[in-house]
Amino acid sequence: MNDTYNTIAFPSEEILFKEKGSKFFGYAFPIISDEEVKPILEVLRKKHPTACHYCYAYQIGTEKINYRANDDGEPSNSAGIPIYGQIQSFSVTNVLIVIVRIFGGTKLGVGGLITAYKTAAQLTLENCSIIEKTIDIHYLISFDYKNMNKVMRIIKEKNLAIVHQKMEMSCEIEIKIRKKHAEQILEIFVSQYEIDIKIIE
Repeated sequence: MNDTYNTIAFPSEEILFKEKGSKFFGYAFPIISDEEVKPILEVLRKKHPTACHYCYAYQIGTEKINYRANDDGEPSNSAGIPIYGQIQSFSVTNVLIVIVRIFGGTKLGVGGLITAYKTAAQLTLENCSIIEKTIDIHYLISFDYKNMNKVMRIIKEKNLAIVHQKMEMSCEIEIKIRKKHAEQILEIFVSQYEIDIKIIE
């Protein structure tokens, strides 16, 4: 079972690619939801107020993939798709790449634009620290306080990561487990008396 994926460790430093006077500034950001895209674009618009295009592509997810490619006024499929192609080429996910273009006075044509955006995206990703992460399954364990020791013993024995916990008369602990071990851990908790466990989507 493949339960790992590649992503970028942190936002990249700015790269600059020049073509016939036009400047292409490249940026990459780790993201986990498409709601993060708009605020990032707003920051880049303030940083480059004279730019004419803020083209981008992103991919989010591991098993269910969510992606978007945006040409932002450039000819159709001349910017967003070439950028997205580099995300696929580097086999990364949970990443946003934005290429900001400042027009230099010479039109590049569709072929020239495709090459320029592709190259800028490639240079941006080459400038990133790419890391491997595990796909984790999150479970919520519910139990009465009297069963606390039993639950905590399993968590300690199996070296499970606690994401969140609520300890009252009725207790809840959210744990995350690497996907390939998830079924085994689920069975251990299911076999315990008076302990409920369910997957968190």
